[in-house]
Parts: sequence; C-alpha cells; structure tokens
Amino acid sequence: MPVKVPLSLPSAQKLTKENIFIMDSERACSQEIRPLRIAVLNLMPNKIDTETQLLRLLSNSPLQVEVVLLTTATYNAKTTKQEHLQTFYHTFDDVEKSGRKFDGLIVTGAPVERMAYEDIAYWEELKHIMDWAEHNVYSAMYICWAAQAAMYYLYGIEKQLLPHKISGIFAHRVRDGRSPLVRGFDEVFYAPHSRHTQVDSEAVRACRNLTVIAESKEAGIHIAADKNLRKVFVFGHGEYDVDTLHNEYVRDIASGLDIAPPAHYYEQGVVGALPKWCWHAHASLLIANWLNYCVYQATPYDIETIG
Repeated sequence: MPVKVPLSLPSAQKLTKENIFIMDSERACSQEIRPLRIAVLNLMPNKIDTETQLLRLLSNSPLQVEVVLLTTATYNAKTTKQEHLQTFYHTFDDVEKSGRKFDGLIVTGAPVERMAYEDIAYWEELKHIMDWAEHNVYSAMYICWAAQAAMYYLYGIEKQLLPHKISGIFAHRVRDGRSPLVRGFDEVFYAPHSRHTQVDSEAVRACRNLTVIAESKEAGIHIAADKNLRKVFVFGHGEYDVDTLHNEYVRDIASGLDIAPPAHYYEQGVVGALPKWCWHAHASLLIANWLNYCVYQATPYDIETIG
C-alpha cells in the first residue's frame, strides 16, 4: 500500500523508480479509509537520504500512511538546502500550533552522541517534543541517538561513551519472542549499528516499564520498548542503505578520525567492496509490525481522541 507524500519530493521520485507505491493527496482522498498519520522528525544531516530510507520501509505495509516531515525550529541544518526544508518540512512549532495529532512519530538519530545532551542546540525543543508526544501521538519510535536521548529524558538512563565506535553489521537474537514487534523474525537476524555511545543494558532491564526485545553480543541492545508499546527504541539503523556505512567511514577518515572499517561489512574485508544487503527484510518487517500492531490495531479511529 502507498505512502502519502508530495509527488515532487525528491525521495518520492526515487522510490517511484523502485516501483514503490507513492500517492498524492488527491488520490488518497478517493480511498474510503483513514490513512495513518505519521510524523518523522528528521535529525540526520543528509535529510534526503534518510527520507528515502524511511519512506521505503513505511511503504512496505497494507496500510495507507500519510507522512509529515518535521525539522527543528531551534537549529537550521547546514547540510540540506533551505529550499528543500521550506518546501517539504514543517517545524514542530507549526505542528503544535495547528493542534494536529498523529498515530505515530519517528525520531531519527543524529551524529551528536559524543556531546552532552544539554549542550545540543535543540535539546530543549526535543524534550518538549517528547512531552508533547505523550498526549498527541499514539506510538513513538526513537532511532539510535534519539533512542538514547529518550531513555535519558524519560527514564534517567545515561549513555556510556565507548572506547571505539560501534560500526558494522551485527548478528542479533530475539530476546522477547512474544513481542509483536518481532513477529515473523528469525531467531537470529542482522542489522547495522553506527555510534560512539550506548545505553547500559542492565539499567534498561532494571527499569520495570521497559523490555529488551532484541540484542547483539557485540553491539548491545537493538530493540526495546515500554510495556504498552507506546514508546519503541531502536538503537541500530535497519533503515540504512547498503552503502551508508561505507559513506560514513569515508567521511570519518576524511575528517581525520582514527577509526576502524565497519565490522562484518566489506566483502572479504576489502574496503569499498560493499556487502550483500542482509538486513533489509527484517528492517521492513520491524516497521510493518510497528505500524500494524503498535499503531493501526491500537490507535483510535477518531484521531482527535489520542491522548
């Protein structure tokens, strides 16, 4: 089923070439169903790549999804043209003032994990967004750094600076097979990780309201959630394209960082030899399960009654 976004969005044009069903407002209004309204707060530097990756996953569902792209008002991204942001994005201030509610919210990661949360330009705004989501969003998914930030703000769980960056493709095991988030998952599956920090898995387990759903011996927790699935935390990057870790590694080397190549990634260990795409199916299934079981099956039909 389709993702509802403006057809002029560069990501929409690319996804249409991949034979992914993109729908505009006029076509959506002719269908006698209520689309799920999903907000995506995109904090990543290369916003168009992240849009494309997330829209690709959101489209892999029998549900019609209306996507609203959000950016922060307190920080202007320097790596995305302002014309693009002004054309396709809303600030959170705009959304809050409009009084709109959402079935789901996705908050992406951001390359700021080595900074103290309080030193990040949009930290106060992000805290406000997380508070707002409690009453205006049915289920929120926080990815990578955003998952760490949400753990810190909502549960007081600190992040830990790692001696070396976790980067690569890692094997994971399902720890809570009863969770609908991993329904249909293999017992062992793969996902990319890319970060300098992580949360303490024992602190997460000690929190009564949280459940560890999947994790890796090497990379730590991948998926966790609160007991009623209103908040989902994904510490890896299942949305990544096959070349994303390579592009990040090239960027890090160019910036002078002393960093190892992504683990279990390059074919035969040869830098530049991209791997087989071995994580896309489970990434798609995770998003489809979230949309179905955490959002569609639970959110009220009258969206204004959320909260």
